[in-house]
Amino acid sequence: MLHYHVSFASPWYLLLLLLLPVIWWFSYRKLSPLGPVRRWIVLAIRTTIILLIVLALAEIQMVRTSDRLTVIYLLDQSLSIPEAQRRAMIDYVNAATLKHREHEDRVGVIVFGRDAAIEIPPFNDDVQLAPVVESLLDPHYTNLAGALKLAKASFPEDAAKRVVLVSDGNENLGSVVQQAKTALAAGIGIDVMPIRYDTRSEVVLDRLAIPSDVRRGQTFDMKLVATNTSPKPVPGRLRIAQLRHGQSEVIAEQKVELPPGKKVYSLPRRIDAPDFYTYEARFIPDNPDDDLIPQNNRATAFTQVRGKGRVLLIEDCEHPGEFSHLAERLKSLGLEVTVQRTDQLFNSLAELLAFDTVILANVPRVTDEQTSFSDDQIAMLVRNTQEFGAGLVVLGGPNSFGTGGWVGTELEKAMPVDFQIKSAKVVPVGALALVIDRSGSMSGEKLEQCKAAAIAAVKTLGARDFVGVVTFDSAANWDVPMMRVDSGGKIIRRIQKIGSGGGTNMYPGMTFGHRGLRGVVAGAKHMIVLSDGQTEGQGYSALAAQIRKDNITISSVAIGPDADVTLMSHIAQSGGGKFYRVKNPKILPRIFMREARRVARPLIWDKHPVAPRIAFPHEILSGVNDPLPPIRGFVMTTKKDNPLVEVSLVSPEPSGQNNTVLASWTYGLGKAVAFTTDAGARWTTDWLSTDTYDRLFGQMVRWSMRPSGNSGKFTVAADIGSEKVRLVVTALDKDDEFLNFLNMAGSAVGPDLKPIPFAMEQVSPGRYVGEFPAIAAGSYFVVVSHGVPGLAPILSGINVPYSDEFRIRTPNDALLEQLVKMTPAGGKPGQLIDVAASADPSQPVAEDPLMKFNPFRHGELPKATSSQDIWYFVILVGSVLFFFDVFFRRVQLSFAWVPVWTGWARDRLLRRERTPEALPTMERLRSRKAEVSGQIDQRKAEARFEPTAVGPATDRTLEEPNRPIHEAPRPSTTTPMENKPEEESYTERLLKAKKKAWKKGSE
Repeated sequence: MLHYHVSFASPWYLLLLLLLPVIWWFSYRKLSPLGPVRRWIVLAIRTTIILLIVLALAEIQMVRTSDRLTVIYLLDQSLSIPEAQRRAMIDYVNAATLKHREHEDRVGVIVFGRDAAIEIPPFNDDVQLAPVVESLLDPHYTNLAGALKLAKASFPEDAAKRVVLVSDGNENLGSVVQQAKTALAAGIGIDVMPIRYDTRSEVVLDRLAIPSDVRRGQTFDMKLVATNTSPKPVPGRLRIAQLRHGQSEVIAEQKVELPPGKKVYSLPRRIDAPDFYTYEARFIPDNPDDDLIPQNNRATAFTQVRGKGRVLLIEDCEHPGEFSHLAERLKSLGLEVTVQRTDQLFNSLAELLAFDTVILANVPRVTDEQTSFSDDQIAMLVRNTQEFGAGLVVLGGPNSFGTGGWVGTELEKAMPVDFQIKSAKVVPVGALALVIDRSGSMSGEKLEQCKAAAIAAVKTLGARDFVGVVTFDSAANWDVPMMRVDSGGKIIRRIQKIGSGGGTNMYPGMTFGHRGLRGVVAGAKHMIVLSDGQTEGQGYSALAAQIRKDNITISSVAIGPDADVTLMSHIAQSGGGKFYRVKNPKILPRIFMREARRVARPLIWDKHPVAPRIAFPHEILSGVNDPLPPIRGFVMTTKKDNPLVEVSLVSPEPSGQNNTVLASWTYGLGKAVAFTTDAGARWTTDWLSTDTYDRLFGQMVRWSMRPSGNSGKFTVAADIGSEKVRLVVTALDKDDEFLNFLNMAGSAVGPDLKPIPFAMEQVSPGRYVGEFPAIAAGSYFVVVSHGVPGLAPILSGINVPYSDEFRIRTPNDALLEQLVKMTPAGGKPGQLIDVAASADPSQPVAEDPLMKFNPFRHGELPKATSSQDIWYFVILVGSVLFFFDVFFRRVQLSFAWVPVWTGWARDRLLRRERTPEALPTMERLRSRKAEVSGQIDQRKAEARFEPTAVGPATDRTLEEPNRPIHEAPRPSTTTPMENKPEEESYTERLLKAKKKAWKKGSE
């Protein structure tokens, strides 16, 4: 039932009503000329207007009060509650709604785990839940506060509010008590139905403890804490594995029998190789029924072993051993070098964090159709330098920098040089023609992968290179005319619009591509022909040989299991290119990217040996004498326009800005070096037997390395909370004094390998605190830059264990009882819906004992009220009344017509014949007019007229009609007119009579 009343948001304005008597007194006197009736009408209207204005100023509201009740059930769907209890929750809600809900009451359901979701919004019907919860939830956490917050936002305003919390109370995210205080302040009642379950057999690995920073060769104890909640021993196997470089190695496994309670196992361990190590302990029970939750059978830990300096050298798998001499010389200088081929690349950032410098030694982005650097791997390389302070060195060669297909990648952004040539004096551009079969046999996935491959090739080329795309079916067409790649967006859009056609004739397509390449000026020209070879015509080998005479190379790609391999291979052989047999279209982008590198060959300067000269005395060149031994070639690049870039070595040829040999800069927290010639395989062979080789490359690598072994006096402590890690760093100088006002910043990498930057703030002398989210369990690698010159950044690892959802095995009765005892504003405390606590053991249990608890109780919570502003309606009515106020003051109305029309209506209803009668007012007016006229005539008859000396001619004519005008008037014997009182004119007397008649008519 709904009730309405009026309230005011600003009631103090109602005091203005005290001015009404004063307004009445002034208005009553001022309105006196209107007459008594009009005066009271205007006074009443004016009073009403003033009253409405005051009500509007007081912000009058219409308040609605409702007796309705809305109940929202909060159902805990976390994994700490057994599945049978979760199903029983649904049955309880369905039965309670059918039995207790009244007609106007609403019911809703919210399910929750880590987060909350509305399963059924509040609805005034006997809604029934499905047997299985439909909302997608993360059940690894329990967030009671989030569920209560969502319920508070979901309640309608026109009903009393109550939640029924069905849970075991084991929250591990948020604070439900704090959230309950805000809900109670809003008048929301809280009923609680605790979920109880028997203590079951469960084995929990609480913790695996390892020192976070271990010295090389040091023996340490690895300790594992395990808990058995069952009353009997649980047999099983305890396995400990070491994770390194993405590989898992079992280092210990033994048969154990866990006794009831806690047990600590200790395992001695020694590490000789510097690296980052992650250890995982796992318990495998012999009987699965002894341990129902496998998530808590695993514990991990992290440690770091420091060394002299670790270097990762990545070489091309197609040229293994090319940089073995460099690796041996670096090892002789005391560095630990790990050689990794491109077909065995790293798969996680954790693998890179173990190294202080990464060297890319003449490595192309795409090695072959099966091997290449993915975008994620390139991002890991750059992030390892930018955010974690490692070094990044790129060595030159025919497959490096721009010639290796690295143009436009994240690696180019991290280097001190651009991989494209910007000098107008040098024309080392290439031209690429893509001849693609778009016949009916190429429709579907084949054509889509061809377009993706063409787009990948365009992205691999430099901005000044040329590219064109020819498609053919029975005829050929330029989908992308030969143009520069700097219009990359336009080219890609055109490629994406390519569609399939009809027949197949490859000859016109190759002819179009030949003409397009012949018409541009480029240092290298290359054509890629892609087709299944099922084509019309002949003479393709001769055509390829003719094209080859114009210094244009041709590679062919035969796609599909039914491709004409013989024809396509002969085209590549005659065209001086490479033949590819492709059965999986998904590898086409890698092939096109590799072939696109052919047009970048002009970026290599190898005309004749030149001796590099020192352009800047960088510390990398300390002890290196000028002139240096000659080099036979290098890859041309362009120095970045950045003041941080330092070019140390340049070549005397070619002149301009593309002759950089050695450049370096600081990139983020790390350092990056570009050495555009190689390390002795082909271009620097004259350096191998000199001291310059060891000194230059040794100092280059050491300068770029992440400092190790000199991290200063920094201590790191981590506090792992719910979904967050709080990192505390204490900084001291060499005299053990606090280091203050450091510009600290941190970054973490979680198990998903995504960076998590976070800020560090100083909270006390020498102490800095930062927080970052850590939702997923696992190892987090953390680096903190402090800005102290000469000291390495702080590098650490933090292991986030599994959720407490799998650790706590008993209901939190204390928390649930605390929620029930809390009283909502204006209401009564809730009820504890607990059958076990309320049942009488001496009496048999009812068939459905939970049904005696009624969540739809009325009268215990404050009624819902809702208000609606109506002051604007009041202002509207006042404005209308103001018009009538003016109308009645300015316009005089006569109501004499009322009795006439009343009589006419009566006669019409009674069907009477009525003789028209004159209005009484008009009869009185005529009578008065006749009376006045008679009086005037009588006065004229009694008056005596005498001649006057001077007067109007009309008067003389009336008085003496027979006297000539020139004669003097006769003297008058009557009393002079000026001695008599002045008489009223006829018009004045007539007007006065009319007014008198009107007055009598109005009375």
